[in-house]
Amino acid sequence: MKTIKLNDMTIYVAKNYDEMSQKGAEIIAELLKAKPDAALGLATGGTPVGMYKELIEMNKKGEISFKEVSSYNLDEYYPIEKTNDQSYDYFMRDNLFNHVDIDINNTHIPNGMAADCAAEGKAYDELVRATGGVDIQVLGIGGNGHIGFNEPCDVFDPITHQVTLDERTIRDNARFFNSIEEVPTQAITMGIGTIMTAKSILLLASGKGKAPIVKEMLLGKVTPQVPASILQFHKDVKIVLDEEAAAELLSEIE
Repeated sequence: MKTIKLNDMTIYVAKNYDEMSQKGAEIIAELLKAKPDAALGLATGGTPVGMYKELIEMNKKGEISFKEVSSYNLDEYYPIEKTNDQSYDYFMRDNLFNHVDIDINNTHIPNGMAADCAAEGKAYDELVRATGGVDIQVLGIGGNGHIGFNEPCDVFDPITHQVTLDERTIRDNARFFNSIEEVPTQAITMGIGTIMTAKSILLLASGKGKAPIVKEMLLGKVTPQVPASILQFHKDVKIVLDEEAAAELLSEIE
């Protein structure tokens, strides 16, 4: 696996999705072995599923434990019931929580049915703040550069907040629903400021469709029009890419 240093970022280029997932899981596992009561910032979507499968296997083998772990998810659709099989609450249970020894009471996901999204965001930020910042925040990246559901906009939004989803995000997420009409048009997401309080960041990206935005995130200017570009200012970022996602970046720096 190729390793590249770029400012304060360490970039790992894996051969394929499976190797990317394995490397991501190894980074999480290393933290859990050193700090069993770690606070994990978790993400949903297709990209981290393989990593979660690897972590489940490590847990089953007794290599790592989640007994003392607390978790804080990036976002949730709004409005959506926890029981909806497209909610991120359901996703986390189905893809990780139900298969490891985590205390479900120590898992936190924004309330997709909150009566007051502003109050929910404030309370969620206080939860994250109480950890002193999560130990590692897992991120994917949208084709438009979003992290969490922080869409391209004019300013970096610092706090957990309600957001209207970009048309591209809705199209990209339609693959998880029966039709595009079923995709929620709003969400509650950690703000950029909340994400940046994490002690370390782990961003995963795979597939040739992500290659242009990966290059722009890492080599372009820092701008809220590419929300992920803010990671250039974080002091501890690990990025795990497969060869397809890394292709345009590598063509620029090698």
